[in-house]
Amino acid sequence: MARDERDAALKILAQGKDPSVERKEWKMQAAQEVTFGRMAEEYQTAFSRVWSKSHQGNVRQRLDAYILPFLGKRPVNAITPTDVLALVRDIEKKGAFETASRVLGICGQVFRYAVSGGHALSDPCRDLRGALVPTVVKKRAALTTEEGARAVMRAIDGYMGSFIVRCAVRFTALTFVRQGELRYATWPEIDFDKALWSIPAARMKGRLEHMVPLSRQSLELLRELYQLTGASDWVFPSLRHGNRPISENTVNSALRAMGFGKDEMCAHGFRAMASTLLNEQGWRPDVIERQLAHVERNKVRGAYNRAEYLSERVRMMQAWADYLDGLLLG
Repeated sequence: MARDERDAALKILAQGKDPSVERKEWKMQAAQEVTFGRMAEEYQTAFSRVWSKSHQGNVRQRLDAYILPFLGKRPVNAITPTDVLALVRDIEKKGAFETASRVLGICGQVFRYAVSGGHALSDPCRDLRGALVPTVVKKRAALTTEEGARAVMRAIDGYMGSFIVRCAVRFTALTFVRQGELRYATWPEIDFDKALWSIPAARMKGRLEHMVPLSRQSLELLRELYQLTGASDWVFPSLRHGNRPISENTVNSALRAMGFGKDEMCAHGFRAMASTLLNEQGWRPDVIERQLAHVERNKVRGAYNRAEYLSERVRMMQAWADYLDGLLLG
C-alpha cells in the first residue's frame, strides 16, 4: 500500500503538482458530502459513553431543538463563523443567553471532532469568542443558617406528599449529593453491611467513583424504602413510570409544595447548606470538600483516592445526620 501511494505521488509530481496539496483538496471535496448533522451524531455516539445521563440528555435536546434544524443538512466544511453567529444570535433574541453560550460550545465540539477526522479545516466557533452577551452566573438558592436548616427539616418532616418523594428529599438533606447522583441510584450500589453507597464514575460530575458513608438515619430510611421499591431497579422510582427514576424536578417541586420559593431553597442548595454549617461546626475543609466530590485537579497532590478521609467522613456524616435530627427537637 505504501508503494502504491508512493507511485501515485510520483505521478502527481511528474505533472508539476504538489501531492500534499492534491491530497488536501481531495479530502475537502469529500468533506463537502459530510454534513454537520452526521458529524454531530458521530460526536455524540463517540463521547456519550463518558457522559452522565443528564449531560447526554442536555446535549441531545440542544442539538434537536436549536442546532440541527439550522446546520444539520449543511456540509460541515462549508459552514462559516457568520452561519454559527446567526444561529446563536437567534437564541439570544429570545433572552436565552446561557442557552446560546451552551449551544455555541456544542457546535465548537462538533467542529473540532470534524477537524480531527479530516472533514473540516478549522473550527469556525473559535472566531466567535467574546461575540456573545456574557451570562451572569447565579448562585443556587440555599438556606445556609441554622434557622433556615431547621425550617427545611421541619417542612420535610411534615410533608404530606408521596412517601418516595419525602424519602428523596430527606435523603438529599442527609447525603447532600447532586440530583443526578441521587435520581439514578440503584439498589446494588447500596452496601447495607458496610453502610456505604458507591456511586459509579459515569454518574459523577468529575468522572470518578464516589463513596457516600451512610448514617444510621440514612440506613433506616433506605431499609424502610426498600420494602416499597426494592423490586425496582431504582431506589427512587418514578411515581408514574416504575421503570424510570424520579424526574430532575421532583425534589424542587416538593420544596415548592412545602412553601419554599425558588429564591429560597432548591435541591442543589442542600450542598451549600451542608458545606456552610459543617465548616462552621469545625470539620476540616478538605474532608468536607471530598465528601462534596469536589475533586482536587492539582496533579501535584497526586491521584484521586475514592476512600480518602473515609473514616473521618464516616464520623462527619453521622454527626451531620444527628445535627439535622436535633434541629427538629430544638
